[in-house]
Amino acid sequence: MKITLDQLQVLDAIDHHGSFTAAAAVLHRVPSALSHAVAKLESDLGTPLFIREGRRAILNDAGRTLLADGRHLLRAAHELERRVQRIATGWEAELRIAIDAIIPSERIFPLIRQFYDAGHQTRISLSNEVLGGTWDALAADRADLVLGAPGDPPARGGISSRLLCRTVMRLVVAAGHPLASWQGALPSAELMRHRAIVIADTSRELTARSIGLIEGQDALRVPDMRAKAQAQLAGLGVGHLPAWLADPEIAAGRLVELQLADPRPPLQSQIAWRNRQIGKALRWFLDELAKPVTLAMLSEGLGTS
Repeated sequence: MKITLDQLQVLDAIDHHGSFTAAAAVLHRVPSALSHAVAKLESDLGTPLFIREGRRAILNDAGRTLLADGRHLLRAAHELERRVQRIATGWEAELRIAIDAIIPSERIFPLIRQFYDAGHQTRISLSNEVLGGTWDALAADRADLVLGAPGDPPARGGISSRLLCRTVMRLVVAAGHPLASWQGALPSAELMRHRAIVIADTSRELTARSIGLIEGQDALRVPDMRAKAQAQLAGLGVGHLPAWLADPEIAAGRLVELQLADPRPPLQSQIAWRNRQIGKALRWFLDELAKPVTLAMLSEGLGTS
């Protein structure tokens, strides 16, 4: 076997972080070690895998093909390790929780505090995802538990879900935006004439999703929900915001809420998890997330139920 899991991990890190130096920092190794691993792999395979542009390293066609299939092997190996750990102790070494951009990350901190105070030792890792990226994180084994996954789950096995709440978003613009003076219901044709502020879907493998963006509409993409709110306050475009962000700005007169002639129905926001061999830490969180007080803490300012 000419290809090792370590070499695939190196390729994956370089691809995600754009350079040998950045990847080495993430992997806690020196750049020369990564260069040696890649050079050996290229020599063994008899083909270069990267295009080097200054400090950046970009996979060529051969490298992308190798890594696309190699990531399946990395996920399988990682899942095997986790399964062995669960079988041995029942408690996961790590529980990875992904939170959709619509939910402030700090809302889960009290729940994590309860977990730690109960004496549990499983390491908790939090990440943020957007739209279909939440489902993608489960499907691609980047997360074990997701909070706020929008809409329906992907058509594949190994994922369970239940309703968190039905999310209603406010369509708002800055007080100085041209649409702020619009009277009555706003038709889609008029909305399309104005730039939308959207958060880019974080899907890597599943098809990306978009919500509230009309086909052909100009869009400014921002990294997270708070940046979206700030861009709209700056008058850069129109977009939907959750009540916890929009309502204080509407009350202060800095944002104006618009009513669509064809309003969107509430969006189902889900709690979702990987259901293969559920460990004790995941079970603990699922049990806590079934309690009304916990659901209320997460969903305040998001939806109707």
